[in-house]
Amino acid sequence: MKQVPQLSAEAAAALVKTGAVMMVGGFGMTGAPAHLLHALAETDTRDLTYIANNIGEPGLGGGRLLRNGQIKKAIGSYFTSNREVVEAALSGAIEYELLPQGSMAEAIRAGGAGIGGFYTPTAAGTRLAKGAETRLINGRPHLFLPGLRADVALIRARRADAAGNLVYRMTEQNFNKAMATAADLVIAEVDEIVPVGALDPNHIHTPGIYVDVLVEAETTLEELGSSADARAARGPVDAQRMGIARRALAELKAGDVVNLGIGIPTLVADLIKPEQGIILHTENGMLGVGPAPEAGGALDYPVNAGKAPVTALPGSSYFDSADSFAMIRGGHIDVAIMGALQVDERGNLANWALPGRPLLGVGGAMDLASGARRLIITMTHCNRDGGSKLVRQCSLPLTAPSAVDLVITELAVFAFDSEGMSLVELMPGVGLDEVRAKTGARFRVAR
Repeated sequence: MKQVPQLSAEAAAALVKTGAVMMVGGFGMTGAPAHLLHALAETDTRDLTYIANNIGEPGLGGGRLLRNGQIKKAIGSYFTSNREVVEAALSGAIEYELLPQGSMAEAIRAGGAGIGGFYTPTAAGTRLAKGAETRLINGRPHLFLPGLRADVALIRARRADAAGNLVYRMTEQNFNKAMATAADLVIAEVDEIVPVGALDPNHIHTPGIYVDVLVEAETTLEELGSSADARAARGPVDAQRMGIARRALAELKAGDVVNLGIGIPTLVADLIKPEQGIILHTENGMLGVGPAPEAGGALDYPVNAGKAPVTALPGSSYFDSADSFAMIRGGHIDVAIMGALQVDERGNLANWALPGRPLLGVGGAMDLASGARRLIITMTHCNRDGGSKLVRQCSLPLTAPSAVDLVITELAVFAFDSEGMSLVELMPGVGLDEVRAKTGARFRVAR
């Protein structure tokens, strides 16, 4: 059995050359190779093309490379979580390319498997389709995406043996597993290196054939950033938001596999009881998501798509981002619940970009909106300026065309079909006149 070289973080970082195309694992800072990135930040390496879901947090992980001006171009899915990336994009300090999260995961998997590319329905009919080859498959438009490969991949695992076999912890598989297959040089940062034979072959996630260098460096709380503390990760909770979440819960039935977006949808998780038999899915690689813990962080618990620590229910499972989005695109998710900036009377959804801001944060919304069997939108009825979020025609960039099945606000519940938008329920204490006055879209009243 081969022995993989074991180097310090500093020695391994020196293997990354100026101008390299570099993949970096992690979802937020969970599963991110922070020691390697911080060692790379101490070098003179420049002009990197940085392929990752996101670029760390300000001054943390890839965020440290950004501050140093070492990143020339970023390719990823969700850069808005780091305000310094947005500033760099606006100023022209970095180039960037945005990919839907599932499309990026599949492009990496394709690149690692020697496949030139693939067709996907994700992003069809949106701005991200511009310039892409489009083909009609089974009556649906599909976009062609080329596979992604890199010169070097920096990944993170829980444990390795001396032959380079890797085992990941909970939701830390995310992009790490696919990236391990898709680079010429793969450097794995791990908490612990054990002798060959100490790992059960049944439990190995990444075979050692993919791994070229090992770095032993234990994850610390400070390297987890905003995911280090469950209490800090909690969003605002008020009666209005909880009322919307409770109404969304009423749409779910036993056996449903449900994906919850960020914001109000996340609150649904805390309302679900085990005896209801609802199974929660999160696109960063978990099935069987439980409520948020009272305390602890990502060293103790898995994290959800909002990068917040969650509990795992009995029977839960972990997998990587590529498998997770295969579940979504393959029609295995019964319901997706997400927020919106606008929904129009044709059921078009816009929830990822605002006018005058760079298009830097699509995440997994496009995959979910086009792949889930049913799409429920939970949102406040009006924006901060008092304008209706339910409009005749979306003016914001589309996430998915004709995708919405149901909208739940603090005022009403609306359904969508081939005839348009209909009011199916008024929320407690709300009158029809108020709903008409605050709704920009045309709707009929269901009988």
